[in-house]
Amino acid sequence: MTWLVTGGAGYIGAHVVRALVRDGASVVVLDDLSTGSASRVDPAATLVEGSVLDRALVRRVIGDSGVDGVVHIAAKKQVGESVADPLLYYRENVEGLISLLEGCQAGGVRRFVFSSSAATYGLPDVDLVDEQTPGVPLSPYGESKLVGEWLLRDCTQAFGLQVMSMRYFNVAGASAPELGDPGVFNLIPLVFQALARGERPRVFGGDYPTPDGTCVRDYVHVADIADAHLAAARALEAGTPGATYNIGRGQGSSVLEVLRVVAEVTGQPVEHDVVDRRPGDPARVVAAVDRIRDELGFRAERGLTEMVESAWAGWQHRA
Repeated sequence: MTWLVTGGAGYIGAHVVRALVRDGASVVVLDDLSTGSASRVDPAATLVEGSVLDRALVRRVIGDSGVDGVVHIAAKKQVGESVADPLLYYRENVEGLISLLEGCQAGGVRRFVFSSSAATYGLPDVDLVDEQTPGVPLSPYGESKLVGEWLLRDCTQAFGLQVMSMRYFNVAGASAPELGDPGVFNLIPLVFQALARGERPRVFGGDYPTPDGTCVRDYVHVADIADAHLAAARALEAGTPGATYNIGRGQGSSVLEVLRVVAEVTGQPVEHDVVDRRPGDPARVVAAVDRIRDELGFRAERGLTEMVESAWAGWQHRA
């Protein structure tokens, strides 16, 4: 089968492409290279440079490549940027999805894996967030992902699309140094950046109702994210009905726990400053992962130390 992976030259997308290729799939990548790099794309995959907003290009790629399924990862994903420029996020994340779905409908493509996000949940006041937890997103980014899920649900009813929506939690690490996270937006690379500058990382809030007072999140290795996408794609090929799944470890790690692991991995002391909470940060967001385990046979295998070690190797590779 041939899978089209949008955003396949980016951080998560390149890992998904590699997993599909190694499992024997034929892969075509569509990426505008605005944040991705052609060097990240597995050489066994075919790279087409362009945007999912280009409707003619999308239809041509699907038709000419004989695409059987789509893994849609291309999107804007920074919460703060989405608040400042919601029109950008709705155009890229919602209109881009519409363009892709039009191409799927025209080309008879009925298998679709969607890169969603735990941001669709907003501020869940539960110990474990399961897929039935109400979606009340706090940003245009989260809203655009939830709207995307609604749109895909409607297309399932309208023309028989089979969809796996994958709600990522906190992605970290790399399967190889050259595939490390190129951005500095998430906790682990932000700590690396502070260390490189001789600065003290900032911890936003130390008085949360958690064991050490700092926020608790579910960190999941990007290679596990890729394996979950592979499991979803293979399930769709086998005729499994579509569903929505959390991708996490089902275990929480606090900010201070992450800092301790960074110190152990890098061999550098990580002294930090506690500053005011950020508005809207929940104390704890940890995934319930029973559904994806029971229905797709997927379980995240890599722990926090492996995430930090591989992220550190990636950080050093880019330096």
